[in-house]
Amino acid sequence: MFEFEKLTVYTKAKSFNKEVNTFLTTRTLDSTTHHQLRRASFSIMLNIAEGSGRSTNKDKRHFFVMSRGSTFECVAIFDYLKDIGALSAEDYSKYYQLLDELSRMLYGMMKSLNK
Repeated sequence: MFEFEKLTVYTKAKSFNKEVNTFLTTRTLDSTTHHQLRRASFSIMLNIAEGSGRSTNKDKRHFFVMSRGSTFECVAIFDYLKDIGALSAEDYSKYYQLLDELSRMLYGMMKSLNK
């Protein structure tokens, strides 16, 4: 088993990515928004995996920062989708809570690497 597979944040990011893929198969979105959301959600888990394989704290932190940035990107996309009526307030809240949890976990990881 690879180290990243043991991380709760990775498991949650992978689960979120699956949810996004299900969401995308049930909605008709413009291709730019569709692809950007797909890429950003996938990037969260991929950067966690890549960062966990780095040998220095500075390198690990860089990838966790990138992962957190992709988390913010997903929040912005869902906010946009809510504003244009492509996402209900209830669904927005569900995704927002998942992303908030990921963001907090990633921040904790980043902060622990500053020591």
